[in-house]
Amino acid sequence: MRRKLVFLILAGLFAGACSSPIKELPKTVSEEKMQQVYEEVKTPYKYGLILVPDSNSYKMDCPTIFRHDDKWVMTYIIFDGRGYETHLAWSNDLIHWDEQGTIMQFSDTTDWDVNQKAGYPSLIDYEWGGDYSINSYDGKYWISYFGGNSTGYEKGILSIGMAYTNQDPATLHDWKRLDKPVMMPTDADARWYDNSTIYKSFVIEDKGKLTGHSFVMYYNARGDSINPDRGAERISMAVSDDMVNWRRFGDEPILNHHKGITGDAVIQKIGDVYVLFYFRAYWPDGKTVVYNSFACSYDLMNWTQWEGPHLIEPSEEYDNLFAHKAYVIKHDDIVYHFYNAVDQLGNRGIALATSKDIGTSEMTFNSNEESEIK
Repeated sequence: MRRKLVFLILAGLFAGACSSPIKELPKTVSEEKMQQVYEEVKTPYKYGLILVPDSNSYKMDCPTIFRHDDKWVMTYIIFDGRGYETHLAWSNDLIHWDEQGTIMQFSDTTDWDVNQKAGYPSLIDYEWGGDYSINSYDGKYWISYFGGNSTGYEKGILSIGMAYTNQDPATLHDWKRLDKPVMMPTDADARWYDNSTIYKSFVIEDKGKLTGHSFVMYYNARGDSINPDRGAERISMAVSDDMVNWRRFGDEPILNHHKGITGDAVIQKIGDVYVLFYFRAYWPDGKTVVYNSFACSYDLMNWTQWEGPHLIEPSEEYDNLFAHKAYVIKHDDIVYHFYNAVDQLGNRGIALATSKDIGTSEMTFNSNEESEIK
C-alpha cells in the first residue's frame, strides 16, 4: 500500500510539472525599453580616426574587438584592389592601436577563397560591460569569413567559410581554414534572400539554447529572385551545434528593409535584452544615406527595430560620405563605438565615437587625392 501511495504522489507531481506552461519570451520589445537601450548605447562624442591606411591604394574595413590576456585585439579587413585580407592590431586602451599584420591572406592556389578572405572572430563574450574574451570550442578559436575566387570589390559569388587556430588568437599567425565553404548561395537549401551572394557573418554562442542550437550566425546576403525587392541586402540567421556544420534558420530574414543594404550584425546583451547593431545604406530610394542603428530581442529570433536617432551618421570631414559598420562595447563605464569612416575622396579607415568626451584624435587620412581604388 505504501509503495502504491508513493507512486501515486510522484505521478501526480510529474503530471503537474508537465502540464505547467513553459514561459514564452516576448516577441517584441517595448518603446520604453528601446529608449532605455538607446540612452545606454549612444555615443555623441566623436573621437576621430584610430587606424588609417598608409595611402589611398587600399582601404580598411569592419573592426571586430575582443580581449585576450589583458590585451585588446582588433581584427579588420583590408581591400587593396585584388580582394580582402584579414589583419590584426593590438591596444592597451582601446584608443591607440598598433598594426601587427595579416592572419588570413591571399592564396597562390586554386582554392575557392583564393582572392577573398574577410574574417570576423567568433564566440566573443557579449555581456555588456563584460570581459569581451574570445572563447574556444573543441580546443580551437574560430573565425567566420566570407571568401571567393573573383578579384575586385566583393565580386563574384561569395560564400561563408570557417577558419580556426589552436594557437594564441592574439598572435600573428595564419589561421587554418576548412576545405569547403559552410554556406553558399548555390546550396540546395538556399533561400530567396541569400541565393545571389553572402557577405559578413558574426557568430555567437546561444548560451540558453533559445534557438535550440549551440551557436548562431547572423549574416547579410543578397537574393536574386522574382521578388520585387531583389538586389537588397538583408540580415538572416544560421545555426550549428559544432561550428562546422551550419544550416539556415527560418525562411525569412530577421531584418529586411526591402531596399538598399541592411548588414553587418554585431550582438551585445544588455540585461535581459539582446542588442543587434547594424548599418543601413542607400535607403530610401537609393540615396547615399549610410548610418548605424540597432534592434533588440529577448529570444535572438524576433527583433524590434529602433526608430529614433541614428547612432552614428556622417558629420565630420573624415566620415562625410559613410559612417557605418559598428562594433560597440562598454568598458570602465565608457561606451566605445568603433565604425568605418569614409570621406568624399574615398579614403576609408576606422574611427571611434564614445559616450564620454575623451578628446579628439590627431590622426588624418594620408591622401588628399581621390582614391586609386574604384
